[in-house]
Amino acid sequence: MIRVLIADDQGMVRTGFTVFLSAQPDIEVVGEAADGREAVERAAELAPDVVLMDVRMPVMDGLEATRRLLSSGARSKVLILTTFDLDDYVYEALRAGASGFLLKDASATQLAEAVRVVAAGEALIAPAVTKRLIREFARLGPSRAPEAGRLAGLTERETEVLTLVAQAMSNQEIAGKLVLAEQTVKTHVGRVLMKLGLRDRAQAIVYAYETGLVRPGG
Repeated sequence: MIRVLIADDQGMVRTGFTVFLSAQPDIEVVGEAADGREAVERAAELAPDVVLMDVRMPVMDGLEATRRLLSSGARSKVLILTTFDLDDYVYEALRAGASGFLLKDASATQLAEAVRVVAAGEALIAPAVTKRLIREFARLGPSRAPEAGRLAGLTERETEVLTLVAQAMSNQEIAGKLVLAEQTVKTHVGRVLMKLGLRDRAQAIVYAYETGLVRPGG
């Protein structure tokens, strides 16, 4: 079962999400929160697999809540709920540790699938959002030069896989490009995350750009 915490200041939204997700055979809603501070407290108490986190909430917004939750060492994955796919929070939310983004007007089926994707350690970033991120990385330039040394611990193949992950390619797409079995790619991705101390693919994308391994337009 995938355990989910729903954080949104609108009661009707929380209820709607809860009703639908609870009807899924593999998903259990373990709690709700009406603001960012409560989300952090409830997540610490319940240790959910996935936190559905609204961006705009009172007391503490979803961005700060995500930062506090994940900096505490929590293993929960955060799926940001946003009204606009080009929300200004996207870049900072990823840097804070979010695993993906879902538009609030997504269908019920897309919501359930998003929870499953993020729980499995995959990144959920729409192509339009990825392009925005790349523009932002281009503007800011590499910012993790001191940490780039950890890249030396990767094998040539692992570095190659990380480069393709940073281009938002799926395991299937990477397997096709490198002529490898999909399971082999999955193993390589897992080793990359472990060696670099990263939570999931979303963090790998951020890391690859911020260390300069991958350059926008390159």
